[in-house]
Amino acid sequence: MKLHIVLFEPEIPQNTGNIARTCVGFNATLHLIRPYGFVLSDKNLKRSGCDYWAKLKLIEHDCYEEFIKTLKKDDEIYYITRYGKHLLSDIKKPKKAGDIYLMFGRESKGIKDEILAANKSRTIRIPSSANVRSLNLSNCVAICAYEMAQLDNFNKLSKVEPHKIDYLDKIK
Repeated sequence: MKLHIVLFEPEIPQNTGNIARTCVGFNATLHLIRPYGFVLSDKNLKRSGCDYWAKLKLIEHDCYEEFIKTLKKDDEIYYITRYGKHLLSDIKKPKKAGDIYLMFGRESKGIKDEILAANKSRTIRIPSSANVRSLNLSNCVAICAYEMAQLDNFNKLSKVEPHKIDYLDKIK
C-alpha cells in the first residue's frame, strides 16, 4: 500500500512545510493542487520542512480535475473533512494493488462543497471534541498518516532508531 497526501489549494506555508516533513517520515507522496496561498520558494515553507525537501516526493497539479485524471483504477481516495460521513478507522487496507490518497482542504474553507457532494461516501472525519471547529491541518495529516501506517503494519518504516539503537541502554 502506498500513501499519498493531497493538499487542495493549501494557504499556509508553515503547514505545508510541516506536512512535507511528515510525508518524508511516512514515505508518502505529497500532491499539491493549485492555487497555493504562497510560493514554493517561501522561506517559511522551507524552514518548517527542514532539510527534508530533497527527499520529498512532490507532485503538483494545476487543478482538482487534472489531479483526478492521474488516479489509477484500483486507487482509493478519501476526503478528510469535519463533515465526514465515516471515521478514519473505517478505512480498510485495500485488497487490490491500488494506492490510498487522502485529500485535505484549504485551511480557511476546506475542500470545495461540490467536490464533497460528489464524493459523500468517501468523506472521512477525525473525531474531536465539540470544543473546537477544526484541528490544525498539519496535525490532521500527521494523525491520518500514522493511522494509515498502522493499517499497513508500519511496512517499510523503521520500528527502531536506526542510528543509535542502544541509546537508552547507555544513558543513566
